[in-house]
Amino acid sequence: MSATLYQKVFDRHVVRELGPNRYQLFMGLHLIHEVTTPQAFSMLNERKLKVFCPQRTFATIDHIVPTLSQQRPFLDVLAEDMAATLESNVKRHGITYFSPERGENGIVHIIGPQYGLTQPGMTICCGDSHTSTHGAFGAIAFGIGTSQVRDVLASQSLAISKLKVRRISIEGKLNSGVYAKDVILKIIQRTGAKGGVGFAHEYAGSLIEAMSMDERMTICNMAVEGGARCGYINPDDTTYSYLEGRRFAPKGAAWERALAYWQSVRTDQSANFDDEIVLQASDIAPMVTWGISLDQSLSVDERIPDPAQAPVDERKGYEEALTYMDLKPGQTIEGYPVDVAFLGSCTNGRLSDFELAANLLKMSGRRVSSRVKALAVPGSAEIKQQLQSSGISQILSDAGFEVREAGCSMCLAMNPDKLEGRQVCASSSNRNFKGRQGSPVGRTLIMSPASVVAAAIEGAVADPRRVFSI
Repeated sequence: MSATLYQKVFDRHVVRELGPNRYQLFMGLHLIHEVTTPQAFSMLNERKLKVFCPQRTFATIDHIVPTLSQQRPFLDVLAEDMAATLESNVKRHGITYFSPERGENGIVHIIGPQYGLTQPGMTICCGDSHTSTHGAFGAIAFGIGTSQVRDVLASQSLAISKLKVRRISIEGKLNSGVYAKDVILKIIQRTGAKGGVGFAHEYAGSLIEAMSMDERMTICNMAVEGGARCGYINPDDTTYSYLEGRRFAPKGAAWERALAYWQSVRTDQSANFDDEIVLQASDIAPMVTWGISLDQSLSVDERIPDPAQAPVDERKGYEEALTYMDLKPGQTIEGYPVDVAFLGSCTNGRLSDFELAANLLKMSGRRVSSRVKALAVPGSAEIKQQLQSSGISQILSDAGFEVREAGCSMCLAMNPDKLEGRQVCASSSNRNFKGRQGSPVGRTLIMSPASVVAAAIEGAVADPRRVFSI
């Protein structure tokens, strides 16, 4: 029978059926970091249990790691304790650890693909909601809670229900100045922040097929922000070319066997979906969030919506967002002042994101506004090295960006990189919730890296098409 990639991969990893739509699912890859594992390891240690498949578990530190200096011990006692605890646990259980001392570390959702651990047809989990990123490779990938981290460490499986599948197709080509981040923000605006609940999202269409792996990862990274448990893209030659030769990718005859499997899990042409959405790429403009939920967004040339015109069940949320962000209906979002510009995160902290930023700065010859603090934080130590060797770091620095060490940084501020007071941040990260970037009253505007650079230059939200004449 015809089936989607989600159905094929899920069924091939079922250990047993536990009840109506409840399954024990084998996890092919378990990624861990310092924040969601201490209690999970403690529960294992209390029961004198070993990690069941240490060869399928890989660890890094990312959330709490400082980006100014990563010299140990960290100045933050809690951060140092969390890092030391992870290091102790991975050593005790024989788990591969990507160490900062060896220059291997990075954001978990960036180094998984970077090392070739993330592969098509896999089931992948991590104690982090943006695990959906790995779906860009044709994997079923999702975030789990601490008790589930314990279960996977102990059994390499977890109890889970099968999702419905929605195909979201984007057809055509993007206009100049519009990027993958704008596409996923437009999708979330269309579906709503909770519209994907109960679904896996399959991203398809001619635009998706033409995207690079970095762009595909940006799309899948934010599937969870639209309520979906996971999002994925069918693997193709772009996927295989990216993986070939990477550290943990199959080699020789194993590569040929892997290719055959990867191709077999692609969604069949006649597969049925529980829901379908089709968007035209040419209808998408540079996007920016204006509120405190990811679906509270608009094109940069649009005006702030009036709660009175919103659906009844959304009016209270609109009013709350307008008050918190200090915005008024009918106001233009372009020109809204910003204090901080942040390039980085598991959404847009890859080499291509910084290449884009550097190219725009070099092309325009412009600098960061004197009133803006601008940070560029690479997603891994390897990317930091690439920025330095390519000259990108110098271009960013010369233009006024402070290039930091690898880490999650200001995405969620579980480290020294935080907003202060009512500061406004133009951010290439993935969430704009109240207090997300460290200050309980700080304000976050989510946008593409190009829009972040434009905002940094102008000192306010700006249309990158105008700023860079593209």
